[in-house]
Amino acid sequence: KIMAADYSIILGLAAIVIFGWLMFLFISKNTIKRCRTHLNVEDYRVKFLAAENQLKRDDQASYSLSVLNADKLVDQALRELGLPGDTMGEKLKNSPKKFSDVNSLWAAHKLRNRIAHETNVIVGYDEARYALVSFKKALKDLGAI
Repeated sequence: KIMAADYSIILGLAAIVIFGWLMFLFISKNTIKRCRTHLNVEDYRVKFLAAENQLKRDDQASYSLSVLNADKLVDQALRELGLPGDTMGEKLKNSPKKFSDVNSLWAAHKLRNRIAHETNVIVGYDEARYALVSFKKALKDLGAI
């Protein structure tokens, strides 16, 4: 015969198992939301190609615009992947091992910040091209292209 004490032990163990299972589901669901690993590669390829094609040697304005658009694309990928940080700079600081050349990515992002926040910034064609190469490498590192 099973005594009342045995029932309370069985119920207690069942409650612990159910609680553990619910916690596992909750943590798994939130981890998946924050660490999404699938990016729409074709969409990123098309958008990055547009940023690259925007850069025209004979059009000074295109230098800054292509850098701004490429930086925006990397920032979008970082957000979609759920990397920690509120700004792109914070995300780069928190995830340097994600990138094969984080220093060139920082330089490219700093160029973007100069363009966005300073007046009368003059960007050279080679400087813009180098930034685009860095952004492309970062997108490859993230699995976006």
